Amino acid sequence: MESILRRLYNGSVIPWERRNPKNEEQLEIVRQIEREERYFMEKLSPDDCKRFQELSNLYLSISKEDEENTFIYGFTLGALLMQEIMEESKVLPKE
Repeated sequence: MESILRRLYNGSVIPWERRNPKNEEQLEIVRQIEREERYFMEKLSPDDCKRFQELSNLYLSISKEDEENTFIYGFTLGALLMQEIMEESKVLPKE
């Protein structure tokens, strides 16, 4: 199996393009959100509709930023854990 570092370097692992498999429950929630958004878009004036879309975009932006920060934090914790493990492995007796 090719190493993860080589796969990252060669572009076969692209974290920001990962696909999140959606189960039926998640898909139903997405459909419900879309129905609710359509409902409000039909009720609002064109100006309010535009503001509602901008509000939705703001929610998406903050959500993306939060996901990115969580990914970075988790990756950093994993790297620190591996660093500590490597240091500890130096003191283990060699067989």
